[in-house]
Amino acid sequence: MKFSKRYKIIFVISLAFMGSCSKDFLDVPPTGRLTSESYLKTNEEVKAAIVGVYNSMQTNFSNGSWTSEFFVKNLPGDDCLAGSSEGDQPGYQNIDDFAIQTDNAKILGVWTNIYKSISSANTIIDKVPGDTPAMKSMVAEAKALRAFNYLELVIMFGGVPLMTTNPTDEAQYSLPRSTAEEVYAQIEKDLTEAIPDLPLKSEYSEADRYRMSKGAAQAFLGKAYLYQKKYSDAAAQFAAVISSNEYALEPNFADVWSKSTEFGQESLFEISYTSKESYDWGNFPWGGGNESNIEVQLQGPRGDLFDLSNSSLNILNGWGFNMPSAKIGKAFEDAHDSIRGAATVMSAADFEATGGVIKDPNAHDYGGYMRMKYVTRASQTSSQGIPELNYTTNWRLMRYADVLLMAAEAYHFSDNDAQALVELNKVRERAKLDDIKASDDIFAAIVKERQLELAFEGSRFWDLVRWGMADQELGSLGYKSATNGLFPIPQNEIIANKAMDKSNQNPGY
Repeated sequence: MKFSKRYKIIFVISLAFMGSCSKDFLDVPPTGRLTSESYLKTNEEVKAAIVGVYNSMQTNFSNGSWTSEFFVKNLPGDDCLAGSSEGDQPGYQNIDDFAIQTDNAKILGVWTNIYKSISSANTIIDKVPGDTPAMKSMVAEAKALRAFNYLELVIMFGGVPLMTTNPTDEAQYSLPRSTAEEVYAQIEKDLTEAIPDLPLKSEYSEADRYRMSKGAAQAFLGKAYLYQKKYSDAAAQFAAVISSNEYALEPNFADVWSKSTEFGQESLFEISYTSKESYDWGNFPWGGGNESNIEVQLQGPRGDLFDLSNSSLNILNGWGFNMPSAKIGKAFEDAHDSIRGAATVMSAADFEATGGVIKDPNAHDYGGYMRMKYVTRASQTSSQGIPELNYTTNWRLMRYADVLLMAAEAYHFSDNDAQALVELNKVRERAKLDDIKASDDIFAAIVKERQLELAFEGSRFWDLVRWGMADQELGSLGYKSATNGLFPIPQNEIIANKAMDKSNQNPGY
């Protein structure tokens, strides 16, 4: 993460990470411990602890153990295919194929890592007095980060054990499964309390732009309301973000993923990475804790499929995961969406026109396209160390286009189609597409717009599930609504958590 190594060092000697809501916590080697009851009393100490929460989240979205929340959230969608070879990383392949078992290691890793982030946030909320403006702001930041992580959990798993204070003895490690409604209520509480005390994005220094801002917290609160169909509440939060004038769409869609627009005007919240460690094959931390984005390399175009040696594209080969489906390529073509299409996927013909060669058109999960969004760009890695190990690409977890589209949806279902069209057409205008009109099917237009605008950003599957459209769009891929609308609670949690048993598992698993 792009912050001072000094804060990382302070963090390592200050906080103990926890593993999950069960005694599995005890099986995770601590990275440090609170040194005394006097710790977390200065602004510098609290900021070091805050950095630790982001560091934990950074690991969850990209690590050498291949348990990336970013990829896991993308895999069940109809825009994304696992890729690589059929037997490579079976945990990822099984999610893609809707052959998910309760012992899926990728899902367990995401679950465990999210709870580590929650535990780190709890430490700040529990121990920091919050009696000065700076302390109050950082406690608010920790609450917003805890809410973000619970929002991720409730979307993927439904109700989960709700840990709002860290256990102090083994008996407290076992927590019952809360309902989804209870988890959402905690998310709403944390964000509602946090928003008044969070800085605007523009009030952070350039070095601190990775941190949760008021606008980001409002957007995530709006998202939480939207997923619960509290449309008027959602619209109010999105309206606050829009009217703040803190954000704007990048003029050129393709620039959204460039290095120059990191934490730029379209970005509300990102997980960031750096090449400062200059990793090589001998020092890369494969067990986790990497500062670079190794997932970008994992998901770059595979060399035995895409021969880039004579291509004019300034792209490097990767290891072949996260392949585009034929369906998403055709969706761009059918919509005549050439601007976003070109920045998201590239057809075989267009690839060959650059001098590239398709070496194996029968390769596993190859659907006739190469992914361009979040591709392995030579400009986003370092020549210091091994390029494959030093990508600096940030994951954009909330951007302004998403806010506008969620606002359009919230307005539409609040019987305010006039305002829904205003926000929807802002996004279409950048893509140089005709405006949607009041006489059009506005909801269908929102569905299509989210499919095209947000491809490979982890929204598609969860959108289809909450709209009740997953059977229609994913049934041919193996999706079954009786089972696949949520991930299973990891079997390790069911076994280790004394407050849960197999009756607490999600249906169908």
